[in-house]
Order: sequence, then C-alpha cells, then structure tokens
Amino acid sequence: MDLHGIRQAIDALDREIVALIARRQELVEAAGALKKDADTVRAPDRVEQVIARVRSAAMDAGADPDVVEATFRAMIDAFISLEMRHVPPQGVDP
Repeated sequence: MDLHGIRQAIDALDREIVALIARRQELVEAAGALKKDADTVRAPDRVEQVIARVRSAAMDAGADPDVVEATFRAMIDAFISLEMRHVPPQGVDP
C-alpha cells in the first residue's frame, strides 16, 4: 500500500473512531444525568479503573499502552468537561 492508500485507510478509520466517540458520549451523558455533583463527575477511582482496563486491552491488541492511556486520559478529561457543564454549582439546589 502506498502513502495515499494508507492515508485513505486512516481517514476511514478516523470516521469509525468518531462514530464510536459519539456513542460513548451518549452513554456519558446518560450517566451524567444521574450524577448530582462534581465529585461524582470527576470520579478519580473510576478513571483509574478505566485506564487500567484500556492499558491491558492495548497490550492484548498489540498497541502501545502509553499511547492508549494518553488518548483515553484526554478523552476522559474532555467528557468530564462536558459533564461539568450540566452539574449544578456546589451548594445550589437544582
């Protein structure tokens, strides 16, 4: 496969990844609707569970676990920011 073909394959894969991120966002938003405060949104213990799981999955798939971890941490941070927009400020009743 030449460089053009590789780039086309990457572009196709990127479209699939975006579709999966959209599906993940739907689930994140559904979970976020059940959360009442910033602490339950940030959930650092849950974040570390996810990171451990995806690092293991990366190794099983032959991917670099550090790259996968960095990618997931960035994605999780972005989703936390999204959820935080919908959390009532501390001390304010909804």
